[in-house]
Amino acid sequence: MEALIPVINKLQDVFNAIGSDVIQLPQIVVLGTQSSGKSSVIESLVGRSFLPRGTGIVTRRPLVLQLVYTPKDDRENRSAENGTLDVDEWGTFLHAKHRIFKDFNDIRREIEAETERMAGANKGICPEPINLKIFSPTVVNLTLIDLPGITKVPVGDQPEDIEQQIRQLVLKYICNPNSIILAVVTANTDMATSESLKLSKDVDTDGRRTLAVVTKLDLMDAGTDAMEILCGRVIPVKLGIIGVVNRSQQDIMNNKTIQDALKDETTFLQRKYPTLANRNGTPYLAKTLNRLLMHHIRDCLPDLKTRVNVMISQYQTLLNSYGEDVKDKSQTLLRIIMKFASSYCSTVEGTARNIETTALCGGARICYVFHVLFKEALDGIHPLCGLTKMDILTAIRNATGPRPALFVPEVSFELLVKRQIRRLEDPSLRCVELVHREMQEIIQHCGTEVHHEMLRFPKLHERIVDVVSQLLRRRLPETNQMVNNLVAIELAYINTKHPDFHKDAALVSSLLKNSDVENSKHNRKNGTIANVSSSVALVGSTESQSKMVNSKNDLAFNEQNKDQQQSHWLLNSLLPQGRSESMGTADNSPVRTREGARSPTSLPYSSNYDSTGSAGVIIPGTNDGRPSKTLSPQQKPVNLLPDVPAQNNRKLSEREQRDCDVIERLIKSYFYIVRKSIQDSVPKAVMHFLVNHVQDNLQSELVTHLYKSANAEALLNESEHVALRRKEASDMLKALTAAGDIISEIRETHMW
Repeated sequence: MEALIPVINKLQDVFNAIGSDVIQLPQIVVLGTQSSGKSSVIESLVGRSFLPRGTGIVTRRPLVLQLVYTPKDDRENRSAENGTLDVDEWGTFLHAKHRIFKDFNDIRREIEAETERMAGANKGICPEPINLKIFSPTVVNLTLIDLPGITKVPVGDQPEDIEQQIRQLVLKYICNPNSIILAVVTANTDMATSESLKLSKDVDTDGRRTLAVVTKLDLMDAGTDAMEILCGRVIPVKLGIIGVVNRSQQDIMNNKTIQDALKDETTFLQRKYPTLANRNGTPYLAKTLNRLLMHHIRDCLPDLKTRVNVMISQYQTLLNSYGEDVKDKSQTLLRIIMKFASSYCSTVEGTARNIETTALCGGARICYVFHVLFKEALDGIHPLCGLTKMDILTAIRNATGPRPALFVPEVSFELLVKRQIRRLEDPSLRCVELVHREMQEIIQHCGTEVHHEMLRFPKLHERIVDVVSQLLRRRLPETNQMVNNLVAIELAYINTKHPDFHKDAALVSSLLKNSDVENSKHNRKNGTIANVSSSVALVGSTESQSKMVNSKNDLAFNEQNKDQQQSHWLLNSLLPQGRSESMGTADNSPVRTREGARSPTSLPYSSNYDSTGSAGVIIPGTNDGRPSKTLSPQQKPVNLLPDVPAQNNRKLSEREQRDCDVIERLIKSYFYIVRKSIQDSVPKAVMHFLVNHVQDNLQSELVTHLYKSANAEALLNESEHVALRRKEASDMLKALTAAGDIISEIRETHMW
């Protein structure tokens, strides 16, 4: 069991070499206020005076002190090359490994110099520890940590938050569950006000790992003693309370040796506390600490071994993620290019090793664009979007020209259906854009292995992203052109013989035929009624028939006379004045013609003829140099060709309604056929011209642009952050491996 403390010391050396405290090793932490006698207790345990002494704060850096029992015949620690065969005691520092300190005054000066180097010349503190190992045949195996004394008020050049700094430093060490707290208190003060016991109680509420040391027993007031304190009746501590008597400042100035001080301590205890003398004093404290530390190490060692093994596995994985050092840069560059191309393609195909389970990625997102987003966009376009009944009717009328349509013109259907098909072009191009964006996003999510490589070589990552982005940009215009062509192909030829469309067209034809049959039946029925009415009329009297004939003759004569008058008026309006003289007088007075019609001068507007015989209409407000003449309401110009009135609100006739319904039904039928074709052909075009082409040519594109010997050196410049992390992980892995070997040397029999 005595071998346990040297094991912990070796582990301490291993982890101190890399400056890490990831492993919480068993150790004894000395805690106390300023001038409570911490340094004197440690010197008494060592038997040598080697610590800086003085008033105020002296210990300004943690001191990790390892005491190694080294008898004369110890060949493990004594060697001829170090000159320690004939030396009883010596010390070594971690920051000066190859230097042997045989004079303890040199050790004190080295501690002071190292403290000032890190903490400065003022009274500030530094959390970086000083590691000192002392070999002696008079010590017991111990690992002690001497901390700065707890203070309340800044003194001299100390910072204002010196109390908080010291408190945080102390808590860092005593919060370690594998540490034993050695709380140093003075006998001439009330233990209830002890700051060290208060901090110990905060982190060790049940007191299972706290040992109290009462100093300055010889400085208590006359008539008082520490019997109640040493018996644990004032402050109970489970590990015990041990009283010691240290050298005074006068003894130090008089160069009183530690051995003489130990003799005086024994005499004082025998005289003052005879019943407690064998359980107090520095020798008893050393043996107690050794025993407590060994038992504590024994309890902590199994968990410590398990933790070391777990951390070895963790740091091995971390080191693998950073990759190995680059030896052949050309080979490494080609390997990374091949790995990236393979990872990119496998992410698109969905065959990657690490498949994402929280969100869609890679090819799954492209599939989502094709069959969800693109389909929803096409389904959102109604076949008759933007078309009204009047638009359809206007297209039908415009397609017939000057003659009324006997049947629904086919041109109007093609004009309207092409207009609707063009609406499919925008969502198709949007589909190409979304797939292009997803292909760009895959660069950043193409596998964890490649991701670590990209973090390791940032310049190579930038170049790879640039090359892939350029390849995608080059393919985008061709893909868009193909999608445009797909829509243009549908617009180029309206296939009314399409099998699906032919069925609807035949159905519409049959409906129209049935409608025509009903109309003919309706007309025949009306004709029969007319014949019956005429027969009844013929049965009437002869007198009624003669009256009817006379009235009809009069009506015919009046209509003929009216037509002649209108024709004469139109002729006089259009012919020159010279040719119309025979039909009326030359003056402007209204004169009746032979047929009774008025002359042109009597119309609401007059015609003026120049010397050439051409007619000109006089309109008010003309710029012929004459003042404008205000016309009466009867003389205002009449527009012979008015605009076609808007008929948006009028009720459609039965035939117009039927023609519009036919066109609407045909447009819907053909639009659905084209939409189905576009929904099927656009994803195929995108896959062929963009996705598959990029996968097939990605590797060759990367090799062409990146795999050059001149670029390998620049592209494989490792990030300083990654290089530092890999070195730290490598050092920690070595330390953990060494720690595991050290722990494995301990047999189970050594623990009991």
